[in-house]
Amino acid sequence: MQTIEEIFIVINELTWGQSLIPLLVVFGLFITALSRFVQLQFFRRMFRVIFSDEQLTHPNAISGRSALLISVGSRVGGGNIAGVAVAITLGGPGAVFWMWAIALVGMATSLVECTLAQVFKRAQSDGSFRGGPARSIIHGLGENYRWLAVIYSICLITAFGIGFNAFQGNTVAGALEDSLGISRVVSGTVLAVLTGFIVFGGIKRIAKVSDIIVPIMAISYLLMALVVILLNLSEVPNVLSSIFANAFGYEEAVSGGMGAAISQGLRRGLFSNEAGLGSIPNIAATAEVNHPISQGITQSFSVFIDTMFVCTCTAFIILLGDVYTPGAEAIDGVVLTQQSLASHLGEWTKYFLSIMLFLFAFSSIICNYYLGENALTFITKSPTALNVLRAFIIGIIFIGATAPGATAVFFFSDPLMGVLAIVNLIAIMMLLPICLRVLEDFRKQLAKGIDHPVFDPNDFDDLDIDKKAWDKQA
Repeated sequence: MQTIEEIFIVINELTWGQSLIPLLVVFGLFITALSRFVQLQFFRRMFRVIFSDEQLTHPNAISGRSALLISVGSRVGGGNIAGVAVAITLGGPGAVFWMWAIALVGMATSLVECTLAQVFKRAQSDGSFRGGPARSIIHGLGENYRWLAVIYSICLITAFGIGFNAFQGNTVAGALEDSLGISRVVSGTVLAVLTGFIVFGGIKRIAKVSDIIVPIMAISYLLMALVVILLNLSEVPNVLSSIFANAFGYEEAVSGGMGAAISQGLRRGLFSNEAGLGSIPNIAATAEVNHPISQGITQSFSVFIDTMFVCTCTAFIILLGDVYTPGAEAIDGVVLTQQSLASHLGEWTKYFLSIMLFLFAFSSIICNYYLGENALTFITKSPTALNVLRAFIIGIIFIGATAPGATAVFFFSDPLMGVLAIVNLIAIMMLLPICLRVLEDFRKQLAKGIDHPVFDPNDFDDLDIDKKAWDKQA
């Protein structure tokens, strides 16, 4: 076991420690330049999906808005509460600026990977769609790259479907035990039962639950943060000044100064918004839309919501309070956010934050399950294998919640997510010219006065596109 663990430590160092973050940043900037700042060009269009009333051709189809809410549920998790606190503790207030910066860059990366997932999605017999990097690799690069798609799928199942769900269960059970005194067994059982009820209903049931949970948790958290900001309105300019001064080294809040701010901001930002990691395209592919770029724009907006809204809320709750002390000994991220919120509004907010954490974790769990399911259906079509995965993940969630020490067994999660991201980046770098062609098609239709561009697969006959997936549009 020790040898295996050492191997994964090396993998983690070679990905997250050495190459992955610079690659994600550089490639994000590269995409931004080649796409002519697509995330800024279509920024106003991003908000349309919230109020859209899309007509679907099949009851099992998922709308663009539903795909947005599912992806927000996946991106928004414990990292938005605990991760931001850790970034500020280790990197100072300047880490917040670099989280914003990587989100703006990541919006372009997310648009590309999710657009490709839409281009190469496959229609299913029940009227739904499946897609994502594994299928983009096969249908975009060819069968010679199947081995790369299989590596991706295995990493997705083990990291997100299994490992991270154990950690999510552990996080929410620990928070409920500390703040509400609820036994881990009770919270673990409730979490496992709810998860089982939803995952056995497939993506349609996940979408219905996300349509309810995600707006409630996001709006509630935003309103709570807004109250904190309004109560401390006079201090907001000072906080903003501290963020920018620390970000550029004019003010050293922690050991490491500007370097620590950049490192923590980029790292925690990428962990939170998942842009370029290859997870969210699996969800983006489920949407029935008129044009692949439409869902790319929608998922770019998802990155914006995760970082610029939710992560920023946590940052202001901490920085406007008197609990956080720059350079002080680090404390647990969830505890720092809880104590900061309590210092503003009272001890009752610990209960509120525990409920928010439960919703954040639960939405991530059901979305992470779907990522694992989608990856498994690429490897095998066996219904038995799918039911085994469902039962296994439900058990893993219960174990993670009730036996916190057991999560140490999932040390492979971060390293495999690193491998997952490397494979995804290789794929989208090779498929980027296709995405730029599709983007140009979208822009040409807009230039002709077509407000809702329609994708015609016949215009891309050289590509392995499933025309059945675009019957409505064609």
